[in-house]
Amino acid sequence: MTGIGLAIDAMGGDFGPRVTVPAALTVLRENPSLRLTFVGDESLIDPFLSGLTAGERFRVSVVHTTEVVTMDDKVAVALRQKKQSSMRLAINLVHQKTVSACVSAGNTGALMAISRFVLKTHANIDRPAIMAALPTMTGHVHMLDLGANVESEPHHLLQFAQMGSVVAEVLDGIERPRIGLLNIGEEEIKGNDLIKQTDQLLKQSGLNYIGYVEGVGVFKGHADVVVCDGFVGNIALKSSEGVAKMMAAKIKEEIGRNVLTKLLGALALPIWKGLKQQMDPGRYNGASLVGLTGIVIKSHGSADEASFAQAVRVAIKEVEKNVPALIHARLTVTASAVPDAI
Repeated sequence: MTGIGLAIDAMGGDFGPRVTVPAALTVLRENPSLRLTFVGDESLIDPFLSGLTAGERFRVSVVHTTEVVTMDDKVAVALRQKKQSSMRLAINLVHQKTVSACVSAGNTGALMAISRFVLKTHANIDRPAIMAALPTMTGHVHMLDLGANVESEPHHLLQFAQMGSVVAEVLDGIERPRIGLLNIGEEEIKGNDLIKQTDQLLKQSGLNYIGYVEGVGVFKGHADVVVCDGFVGNIALKSSEGVAKMMAAKIKEEIGRNVLTKLLGALALPIWKGLKQQMDPGRYNGASLVGLTGIVIKSHGSADEASFAQAVRVAIKEVEKNVPALIHARLTVTASAVPDAI
């Protein structure tokens, strides 16, 4: 059977099959050549398949397992003791080339550890990274690492930049993506040793490196790709999500203050809807675990149907563009030209 095949960790996330299955089926109906393999408890998955047409059902299969990696499971437990979990079996399908990609809303640490163990990284990549698109004033920016590597060396950040450049190039059609290094200021004297040493490597890399980018510059769209270590990146990501939620709550509070504000809010409803659509985190759901030999997409654990469906679409796009192969090819070509790690 031709077309794209995806494995869906049906049990992952806060809501499990109640969200993951209907969301993925929405994308199935959008893509006549898409095949889905749901991995999880068949008794919980099957009820959501009853409304499929015969043609749609033909493109859906279920791999049954009752073992689940919970959000509270330690990485070692998920990796060593839960070898029949829905997450592990879904990633195994990618390794076996039964499917082209895996989508999971499960435990991030476990997903990264299992993916790295099963799929491995490319020869010229030391560590995979978590990369996602974030909204900006001019469109969006790709940012990595968002939490896979709490501690990194300068040559790791260089590799992140190289991988990010490939992803922005193939997914967004940008010929030479602008690469920025997240820092506490744009001045040359700013930053710790990691930042300063990475800056020197990036200047010699041949990438379209534009220098340091401050936090505010990320959302002003100063760069197409912003590179940082996972500790900083995860804090930046969670902080931006928190600010967005706070602003939404404050706007709602002010609109409901009295009759006049409610009336003005109603008149401005088209504006609010447009703003919400642009800023909706679900629109950007679907983080890539870049650097692996296969495609694994991480959905937010609290994703609703629309958000999880977006993560599935990200997986399809990466399969269509063959992102892992392009990253491998690019880093293989540049490996001999990369300066020694500092």
